[in-house]
Amino acid sequence: MPSKSFWTGKRVCVTGGAGFLGSYVVDRLLKRGVEQVYIPRKAEYDLRQLEDVKRLLTHARPNLILHLAANVGGIGANRAHPAEFFYDNLMMGVQLMHQAYQMGVEKFVSVGTICAYPKFTPVPFREDDLWNGYPEETNAPYGLAKKMLLVMGQAYRQQYDYNAIYLLPVNLYGPRDNFDPQSSHVIPAIIRKCVEAIDHGQDEIVLWGDGSPTREFLYADDAAEGILLAAEHYNAPEPVNLGSGQEISIRELAGLISNLTGYQGKITWDTTKPNGQPRRCLDTSRAEREFGFRAFTSLTEGLQATIEWYRAFHKVR
Repeated sequence: MPSKSFWTGKRVCVTGGAGFLGSYVVDRLLKRGVEQVYIPRKAEYDLRQLEDVKRLLTHARPNLILHLAANVGGIGANRAHPAEFFYDNLMMGVQLMHQAYQMGVEKFVSVGTICAYPKFTPVPFREDDLWNGYPEETNAPYGLAKKMLLVMGQAYRQQYDYNAIYLLPVNLYGPRDNFDPQSSHVIPAIIRKCVEAIDHGQDEIVLWGDGSPTREFLYADDAAEGILLAAEHYNAPEPVNLGSGQEISIRELAGLISNLTGYQGKITWDTTKPNGQPRRCLDTSRAEREFGFRAFTSLTEGLQATIEWYRAFHKVR
């Protein structure tokens, strides 16, 4: 259950709070009555730079940090920028957690990534399988950089008794998502292709891979609630999955989105492009057991809301 009393008098720093997931986290913090929410802007604080991190914490003086900031994108962006994704995400997280510990921040919540799991993890993904292999190659640098925050949090807990926790959200989607074709993930990419095909009278869209991989998707507002429940109730070293527990193939997903958008043309699969990880679906029992989190938005309901938001946004551009 949500705990408003947990947040009473707390100063909360949400890195990435101006981003997609972060905007939902901030909304839910405000609904819980949190009066002091600090959102560092990239133009003012480069979290890759130590002096900027120190300046941020000195200015914000948070009791709790929700670390959502990331340099992230889809398969294409990961293939084009593996070094940047590794360096940026590692440096942001490591320096921020170390300074948070040194400056007495009470709790640090790291939001990791499903990309940290091994390429051939048994389905459903259980947190205990996190170290049983190397991540899928196209996003391994990003996944491993974020995974180091789990290692760091556990090490700081062991040596310093520092309260750092680590969450593993599955693929997120929803209104306010990134629809840039150069960096978007699969759901916004397919929605944009379908809507633009309808608008331009096109009878074919082309999607990457062969459609066989499976994915699990979590509505961003659901994920935000999971993050806050964990901040309120979870204080242990083990990582925790956040997901919906429902698996769908990319081919089925494309069919669902085309139906919801009203696109009736052909879907062509470009098999010269990579599929990514073969299957993704999480065991979400630990989150439910430890802090009572269960996803509450169905995929169809969430997709419909996302499509409606994109159409409204698309019209004003």
